[in-house]
Amino acid sequence: MNRPAALLLSLALATPALAQEIAEPKSGVKFAAKSGDTSLLGVGLRTKTMLKVKVYAVGFYVADSALAGPLAAHKGKTDQAPFYKDLVWGDFGKQIVMKFTRDVSADQIQGAFRDTLKGTSKLDQFLAYFGDTKEGQEYVITWKPGGVLATKMAGVDKPEIADKNFAAAVFGIWLGEKPIQNDIKKALASRAGELIK
Repeated sequence: MNRPAALLLSLALATPALAQEIAEPKSGVKFAAKSGDTSLLGVGLRTKTMLKVKVYAVGFYVADSALAGPLAAHKGKTDQAPFYKDLVWGDFGKQIVMKFTRDVSADQIQGAFRDTLKGTSKLDQFLAYFGDTKEGQEYVITWKPGGVLATKMAGVDKPEIADKNFAAAVFGIWLGEKPIQNDIKKALASRAGELIK
């Protein structure tokens, strides 16, 4: 095999490896582009205060079947409200992955969720899942079909919450009409244009 052909072949083989992880640009925290039968729709960074203190990087995964199915109706219109409504309320597999970039006390994280989920029915059960959090820990919040919320805190599975309204409220923290940060909402859907079939 001649040298240019060998170089092209090696580049072609290396390209998928480069695309396997996507870094959140402000923190450098990396997320897998694929997780099982889901794809990473986007990444964002939660900051607090005017000083923009980094708290956690967040990735949003959506079932590949939803990208080719119910979300396909939004192709070319992923910047509009109906798309985000379907991301929050759509009954398909999806997942929020939070990777903490600093230590956060139980009071701080519970207080943040209490403010954004005020008035919801399963709030106390959900808040009890969150304890003191160390830099580098990962929380995974999964929507299972039927609106069942599964939560894994630093590798430990917590009891599932079967309540579609509550599950939508949780995903609405980042993707709803009044998100925790506007830039996170847009960032978590930033790959929709290339992924929606």
